[in-house]
Amino acid sequence: MKNTIVHLFLVMGLAFIIGCGPETTINDDEAASVISNYLDENPEYKTASFAFGEMKFRQLKDQEELNKYKQLESDGYITMELQEQKKVFLSKDSSFVYLIKLTEKAAPFVLDQSKDKAKVKTILYEMDDDKPVDFAKTNERSAKATVTLMKVETDFYPFDDNKGSNSEFLTKTYKLRHKKDQGWVVTSEK
Repeated sequence: MKNTIVHLFLVMGLAFIIGCGPETTINDDEAASVISNYLDENPEYKTASFAFGEMKFRQLKDQEELNKYKQLESDGYITMELQEQKKVFLSKDSSFVYLIKLTEKAAPFVLDQSKDKAKVKTILYEMDDDKPVDFAKTNERSAKATVTLMKVETDFYPFDDNKGSNSEFLTKTYKLRHKKDQGWVVTSEK
């Protein structure tokens, strides 16, 4: 009987030690670091469609659009080669046909590309290190952390048709989970 009780306590003690496992504590700074690493691998951004190839512009009517392209050309993201220039009959307007090509400098902003259109990043969201992380541990192996992501406009931002955001930041909540082999990792975003 004594041996059975001793064995029972030994088994319970061993189960307790195994159940405790590795350290699962986390604080605000560690949560911010985990989210920052996650954002390095899975960046937050907004996109727009960008037309290129052979494009026709009218000097007066399309001046604003032409200026957007010329700005990208001066920044080195595209090249614009004038193919044709015409004076429109009985009009004060002229038309220009340009062959627009993306340069290698544009590659980090291009996500998808077809013959004459590209999906480009217009806004990047970067973690604001000055704002505190709103952190709550839900249980021993999971937590939620809310961070502020600041809006950074790319050179392709003028082509974003949906500029309706009234905020210069984005608030995002991430679910964190402790995994034995990896430590704390982001498992999902809200």
